[in-house]
Amino acid sequence: MKSVPTDKQRWLVVVLYAAAMAYVEAAVVLYLRTMVNRLDPYQLPPVDLSEGLLHAEMIREATTLIMLFAVGWLAGRTWRSRLGYTLVAFGVWDILYYVFLVPLSGWPRSLLDWDILFLLPLPWWGPVLAPVSIAALMVVGGTVVCLFDRPERALWPGPWARGLNLVGVALALYVFMADSIRALGGGAEAVRQVLPTRFNWPVFVVAVLLLAAPIVDLCRQQWGRRLTAEADNGRLDGSRGRGRSADP
Repeated sequence: MKSVPTDKQRWLVVVLYAAAMAYVEAAVVLYLRTMVNRLDPYQLPPVDLSEGLLHAEMIREATTLIMLFAVGWLAGRTWRSRLGYTLVAFGVWDILYYVFLVPLSGWPRSLLDWDILFLLPLPWWGPVLAPVSIAALMVVGGTVVCLFDRPERALWPGPWARGLNLVGVALALYVFMADSIRALGGGAEAVRQVLPTRFNWPVFVVAVLLLAAPIVDLCRQQWGRRLTAEADNGRLDGSRGRGRSADP
């Protein structure tokens, strides 16, 4: 009989895949930054790439997201667990990318170093701690869904949690792209020359708290199910005990 991987085994394979992708990402970034002579991205001009390299980098970013989604789709058994595995893959990849980049390039020197996070649709800027915080939430939330969602017993955040999460996503995106958005009036070249000097931590903290709402709801649901199961088992054991005591 063909064995089926357990949820924990699937989770481990996805984590290993994401870790391998993170090292590849760190190595590619090292090559690219060495080519343009800027291991630290926080310097003028911030997006110092030729048109060919810039387009190649933007396409590479998009295809990386496709690869992360693909492994999540293959690992999951429901659409919920597929999205959960995708979140785990993205979070692990993002965190370990910085972990591997430190010994390879000596950067980042601290979690507060500025980094250019994405180029699509505009350059995203933020201290390393910011994307790592969101990535950690992705790993936690995705793991809960991966391990406890079942086809016959769905586990998914409720409408209120999803609504708060969407607001958090919008706030986080705004904080990351605020400087680029303000530079849009000056054209594409002005956007490429943006070098932020202040990160809006108060708004970002609010965004992170809102992004954590689905995790809180998932844990609440799972805890409620556990208490219900324990109560049902207790009643079943009590019924069996009374049945045995009634036997002659």
